[in-house]
Amino acid sequence: MIVEVSTVLGVSAERAWNEVQKSKLLKYVAYPLLTFQPVNPSELPDVWQPGRYLVRLKALGCIPLGKQWIVMSQPGEEAYIPPEVYRIRDNGFGDLVSKWDHLITIRNTPNGLTQYTDRVEVRAGLSTPIVWLYSQIFYRYRQRRLRKLAKNDFHYGW
Repeated sequence: MIVEVSTVLGVSAERAWNEVQKSKLLKYVAYPLLTFQPVNPSELPDVWQPGRYLVRLKALGCIPLGKQWIVMSQPGEEAYIPPEVYRIRDNGFGDLVSKWDHLITIRNTPNGLTQYTDRVEVRAGLSTPIVWLYSQIFYRYRQRRLRKLAKNDFHYGW
């Protein structure tokens, strides 16, 4: 099942892109709905690099959700992407979900703002509808935190 949620950010696409590449942004916008404890490697990189990162997930900071692989890459060149469009992909999987294919797309709008889109395909066997519903809530929450962070020029405050 697919979840797709978009929002408009009051910063340039380039500024949003610079922040999206940082692992601390993921930790900030997901908190406290999801927290990530690095397993392998023992720390997440400051800036995401193509590769695989094993984390322990917790809901609300205390409910174990098992391990999840974050598999970062730049999307393939199967289609022309204009230079002002930025994309990054986490084609992850884990104990609870067999597929968590998350694509972030960032692009300029005609009025000088930024359109930010999360698109994720989830598969979790019989639990897929529950994971899909949780994802709907999670990505709306995430984008609300992201809008607030962008409004404060990405001052994380922690």
